[in-house]
Amino acid sequence: MRQARLERVTKETRICVSVNLDGSGHYDVSTGIGFLDHMLEQLARHSLIDLRIRAEGDTHIDFHHTTEDSALALGNVISQALGDRMGIRRYGHALIPMDETLTRVALDLSNRPYLVWRVDFPQPKIGDFDTELFKEWFQAFAQTGGITLHVDTQYGGNAHHIAESCFKGLARALRHAVEIDPRKDDAVPSTKGVLGGSL
Repeated sequence: MRQARLERVTKETRICVSVNLDGSGHYDVSTGIGFLDHMLEQLARHSLIDLRIRAEGDTHIDFHHTTEDSALALGNVISQALGDRMGIRRYGHALIPMDETLTRVALDLSNRPYLVWRVDFPQPKIGDFDTELFKEWFQAFAQTGGITLHVDTQYGGNAHHIAESCFKGLARALRHAVEIDPRKDDAVPSTKGVLGGSL
């Protein structure tokens, strides 16, 4: 089983995350931010990655640190669970409709982090959550996950639907990309023999 666990402690947040890439989408999520919990639950459910996350942060100031740090920790544990990325499909994509909204997500588990974010929110907040923090979450997740990640909301008018379609798209793309390819499960999916741009 491809599993990993991480505890990340700073002066701003304390976060404990564990994942099982070969799970069934079970989740146990508590970040202290209701809408973020909802999005992380969607991520687990639709990726079939088991996820447990506990986060405590300085939410009395705002939600920025907890949001960003939860993504840094989650990307890190997924990268750890992938190990040398042997045998994975590597690429994934999804096109997610949600009522009036349509979002496309494409990713490469390349070990070369990069985010392209083409998402506009019609409202600055969803409840008490600042919609500008979604880009921060995806940026941090891509960075520590070693993921080239493109997120493009093609149209939409409801901020909740836009956010949820982004997370569900990420989930479905991840679900495919982390799977072991039975046709080539004994090799890293690269002609270099290694995934990553640093060597």
